[in-house]
Amino acid sequence: MTTHSKRVWLVCYDIANDKRLRKVYKLCRGYGEHLQYSVFRCVLSDLRLAEMKARLLDVVDERQDQVMFAFLGTSDADRAWRIDTIGIPFDDPERVVRVV
Repeated sequence: MTTHSKRVWLVCYDIANDKRLRKVYKLCRGYGEHLQYSVFRCVLSDLRLAEMKARLLDVVDERQDQVMFAFLGTSDADRAWRIDTIGIPFDDPERVVRVV
């Protein structure tokens, strides 16, 4: 796998302050697909992952907040990741291009 290939990450966060929570949500929205409250699926190159983490470090309070990155596989794998649910079924979000 080269540094140019993309990897799929499940990004989950628990933020203690509402103002920081809104900032983290907006930041993550720019990097991935919002799956559930405080949960995003992000397909990122190593460079974009490092950029995202650096930007998050500027927002979170490392003594009170937590952001977790769970590696789900490479983006070129044939849907290597799988999401199972109990209750309401998972609806894979459509890809929408947003120009900001």
